[in-house]
Amino acid sequence: MSQPNPGAQQIPVVVLAGFLGSGKTTLLNHLLHRSGGTRIGAIVNDFGAIEIDAMAVAGALGDSTVSLGNGCLCCAVDASELDVYLERLARPSTGIDVIVIEASGLAEPQELVRMVLASEHPGIVYGGLVEVVDAAEFDGTRAKHPEIDRHLALADLVVVNKLDRAADGERVLGLVRELADRAAVVPATCGRIDPEFLFECRPSQERIGQLSFDDLHEHTDDGTDGDDDHHGHLHTAYDSLSFVSEEPLDPRRLMAFLDSRPEGLYRIKGYVDFGPHDAANRYAVHAVGPFLRFYPEPWADPDARLTQLVLIGSGIDSAALAKELEACKSDAPHADEHGMWGVLRYVQDPDEQDLDDVPA
Repeated sequence: MSQPNPGAQQIPVVVLAGFLGSGKTTLLNHLLHRSGGTRIGAIVNDFGAIEIDAMAVAGALGDSTVSLGNGCLCCAVDASELDVYLERLARPSTGIDVIVIEASGLAEPQELVRMVLASEHPGIVYGGLVEVVDAAEFDGTRAKHPEIDRHLALADLVVVNKLDRAADGERVLGLVRELADRAAVVPATCGRIDPEFLFECRPSQERIGQLSFDDLHEHTDDGTDGDDDHHGHLHTAYDSLSFVSEEPLDPRRLMAFLDSRPEGLYRIKGYVDFGPHDAANRYAVHAVGPFLRFYPEPWADPDARLTQLVLIGSGIDSAALAKELEACKSDAPHADEHGMWGVLRYVQDPDEQDLDDVPA
């Protein structure tokens, strides 16, 4: 498929999927900043009640984004409701050339593809499935969620991201190529790929037919249609906790919380206000499994300072975690000279910054 253009009869809709923290927002932000004049619209789906991913994307997209929070799109809406969101982006006045649906990290890609294929909107056409893989966490993710193999088999393009963090990146890359034998597989660091890959990933008509009737048509064990059965979806095993505080957090207390986080707490993303410890900046926080990074950035509105965090995990005690975060609130009127040292150990060189780590 050639690069989309404003004169095209139908706008391709690309589904961007991948497990928690794999780098979807990184990739989308990279494409937005290097689109070469192609106008991209996005539907961003956050699993938590605070729409952290949408915040990260909205600045680049302006009014060309639709934000859907507090659940997985694959279960939250049906094809007709999706058409309402697509209509908002597909109007000729927007001048959009391609629409990207950024799924939550726990969404089922085949459900989203099915919804796009079932759309009755005349102005759009299915543009393919892009699956993002975290090379550093791939083995652990696949062991815990074998259905990841099925997701890769559905993909038209697979981006193997974070190869710089993987202990054996070439092995992971080779394994992904075996699992996604019908897809183009692209290695990446910090989600940096040529935007042409996105525009060229649209499947053939034959492939779309296969997706419609084979890959996407699921049945339950008793042979009945399982389209409305979401019990096997990834998100059913996960819970999210959203935490908002108008009071700054104490850096020492927050680091003690992060250093002792339970194993089931897989994903943390959001923004932290450390108050007098660093009044000029808010700190984007990003944790995937054992990985942790902070990214200082100036406040967009210094008068609207908030800590906003989303925690996602399996088997987590949300009430206990909320209580621990409440205990991180700072009652110190002045900055502790050494209070930020623990945080600064996890601040990455801005030149190597992964936009998905801010946050995704």
